[in-house]
Amino acid sequence: MKKLLLLLSLFIAVSTINAQTKEELQAQKAEKQAAGNALISEAKAIQAKIDALPGWRKGAFGTIGGSLSNFNNWYAQGAPNNSSGNIGFTLNAYANLIEDKFFWRNSLSTNLNWVKLDNKDNPLDDDSFKATTDVFNISSLYGRNITKTLAASGLMEYRTTLLNNFNDPGYLDLGVGATWTPINNLIVVIHPLNYNFVFSEGDTVFESSLGAKIVADYTRQIGAVNFKTNLSMFQSYKSADYSNWTWTNSFSYTLWKMIGVGFDFGLRNNKQEALNYALAQTPAEATSFDDLDNKLQTYYTVGLSYKF
Repeated sequence: MKKLLLLLSLFIAVSTINAQTKEELQAQKAEKQAAGNALISEAKAIQAKIDALPGWRKGAFGTIGGSLSNFNNWYAQGAPNNSSGNIGFTLNAYANLIEDKFFWRNSLSTNLNWVKLDNKDNPLDDDSFKATTDVFNISSLYGRNITKTLAASGLMEYRTTLLNNFNDPGYLDLGVGATWTPINNLIVVIHPLNYNFVFSEGDTVFESSLGAKIVADYTRQIGAVNFKTNLSMFQSYKSADYSNWTWTNSFSYTLWKMIGVGFDFGLRNNKQEALNYALAQTPAEATSFDDLDNKLQTYYTVGLSYKF
């Protein structure tokens, strides 16, 4: 009986010690977590001060997507022997010089895509990669600060395609006006004096004109998420038929180290491009702006992303 009581007392004592040890470890863990959270907050505060210092801010992120396939004697489909592929990528980069009295913001956005379908049973088909999505945009904005959120500014923006019909058409906007920065990472450009140069080859419907330029850009990183949205509008004073706008959006989420998933999409409305395309069809789908079916232009890309 004494041995039983002794063992029972020993068991209770060990259990009490284990319980106390667990509580002590949990208390230590909570203390370390609180200290770690405080250090993280301090580090973020220091980084915010670094970001607010004058100097260059640079960054880039992009999306890469692609697939390859090969079929041999796959009789269930129309072309049993074929190989196909799809490769595309986007890139968003910026280099901004922020000083107390002025700023100089530069950005580049591009979206390129190639696709191929090779029917091995048809020796006459084209088995090369063909360019499909083809978007290129570069801009440079300089401003002299009037207040903390308002500046007198000048903008240069150039848009074209790289793979097909380079600079045909190409758009170059040059203008002056004001830039408003109501919050961090948001830039709103309002230039009532802007000339929209349109470059093209041969006898085309494209025409340059004077007008107003409005640009809104928001680029930000929140943890593992990078995103950029940009709206560029030109309102021609000569005719609404020469006006145009483009809205592009890029998102990427980092899953592991620098690799993640990305999604890009864009919208555009441009009557000159639509009429130029309609006139090139056989028979012509339109002969003037009046009978033009100006459909909304769209694109999207989904794939792996890489943060530079």
